[in-house]
Amino acid sequence: MVFTKKEWSYIFYDWAESCFTVIVASFIFPMLYGILSRGIHGAESLYGILVSLISLSVAVLSPILGTIADYRGFKKKFFLFFFAVGILCTFLIAFYPENPALWWMVLVPYVLSSIGYAGTNIFYDSFIVDVTSDERMDQVSTTGYAFGYIGGSTIPLILAIVLLQVVPSLCVDGVLTIGRLAIPYDVFTGFRITFLMTALWWLVFSIPFLKNVHQEYGIERESAFIKNSFKRLAHTIKNIRSYRVVAWFLAAFFLYIDGVHTIIAMAVPFATNAIDAVTPENATATLLPILLAIQVVAFFCAIFFSWLSKRFTTKTLLMVTIVIYCMVCTIALFVREIWHFWILGMMVATSQGAIQSLSRSWFGKIIPKNMANEFFGFYTIFGRFASVLGPALVGGISLVVLSVTGPIPGGTMRFGVVSLLVLFVSGALLFVKSSRIAARED
Repeated sequence: MVFTKKEWSYIFYDWAESCFTVIVASFIFPMLYGILSRGIHGAESLYGILVSLISLSVAVLSPILGTIADYRGFKKKFFLFFFAVGILCTFLIAFYPENPALWWMVLVPYVLSSIGYAGTNIFYDSFIVDVTSDERMDQVSTTGYAFGYIGGSTIPLILAIVLLQVVPSLCVDGVLTIGRLAIPYDVFTGFRITFLMTALWWLVFSIPFLKNVHQEYGIERESAFIKNSFKRLAHTIKNIRSYRVVAWFLAAFFLYIDGVHTIIAMAVPFATNAIDAVTPENATATLLPILLAIQVVAFFCAIFFSWLSKRFTTKTLLMVTIVIYCMVCTIALFVREIWHFWILGMMVATSQGAIQSLSRSWFGKIIPKNMANEFFGFYTIFGRFASVLGPALVGGISLVVLSVTGPIPGGTMRFGVVSLLVLFVSGALLFVKSSRIAARED
């Protein structure tokens, strides 16, 4: 499929921003925070509370900001504000103090950069209605996720590993020798360069989006627009039932995406619980190759689903991805060896990007285009509050089985993962309901 300049610009923003996800949100920053806060009682709890507060604040603000941004000329301005905050504060993370007494200061730019990143995504997702048509939305969305995996996730992660593990191994007494140059280098230098690289990557690869993507749909600005925005938001919340397709889909999305996020979040704890060869001490080294492989396979599978979307309906492909996740939950019951986990990881890779990208494009098709920001604000809420039911299910069922059977070979978390079938099956049923209503209304 040949993409337009606007579509390519939209796609490459996924390439640009995904580096933040893997470096700051998921992998490298938590590692740095663990080093800086080592021995500090309550540091892990503080980190968890901050992550929850970030998600909560974005979830609350997203429909409000989205409603205001539905006025013409506001969407790009809101995007640019959060974009600038995200880039600047990611850059500032690199200048954390190494003074043990000031370990907490690294959290200030982290929190602000995370809010900036999450804020841009409210508007980035909604821009899909401005850059392409309903017929091409699936291809654009899935290709965006694909490029995010292979570019923004994989390449920066590999570079970070080189900076944090390979380069320090080449140093002698904390000095890296390159020809006649002797450069002081330790793991903290590697962290600083990694965060500077992340901010630069995000900025440079966002340039096409900043230049070429603009708001096409919106409502005309009026007097007292902020007051009227709150009125429109209240009206939408009160009358959400009148948007039946949207309401049923959001309920479905909340359930199955909760299962997806839970599987991602619980992957390492599950592996250490189920596989004897994986311990907390060697988990990173053992599982990192699988993580990298998942990113690469996810790229090709997202591209494959983009190709499939030209031949099959979004409904059909979304159902396929949900079925694959149901299989993952079932097979998890039998995982005992590393190669079993490899199989599970590859199955997740086939659908991880597709289920998210197809959900985004399906939602873009069923909402009123001139209210895209407001509705994507609700979409963000349901995405942000995901990973609430899933972890509770996994933890609760695991504890129940443990109390009944006691410690067993392979651990009890596998039974908790199987319980996620409830979320995927329920989500699938609600999605079928939504798609049937959409078919009747066409």
